[in-house]
Amino acid sequence: MATLRVDEIHKILRERIEQYNRKVGIENIGRVVQVGDGIARIIGLGEIMSGELVEFAEGTRGIALNLESKNVGIVLMGDGLMIQEGSFVKATGRIAQIPVSEAYLG
Repeated sequence: MATLRVDEIHKILRERIEQYNRKVGIENIGRVVQVGDGIARIIGLGEIMSGELVEFAEGTRGIALNLESKNVGIVLMGDGLMIQEGSFVKATGRIAQIPVSEAYLG
């Protein structure tokens, strides 16, 4: 039976502590309560801003436009066929933007 010395245990613990990833973050997450006709109704996104981009669990993105006291109306930027009631939505913290340049002029 192999025995470990105190200095070996100390070295192993030190290496494990140094490798530990302490990344902690806070995300604004809600749930889909209704989806249809290009609009999703979401509960739980209390800190969302008007015009903020959101991302649904299956990858579709949307823009928060209708901020009500009990839910948020999200305009879908895609067909949203895979979005289901009860699935999660994450606020990105970014406001929708369109770059303006000579290329956009008619």
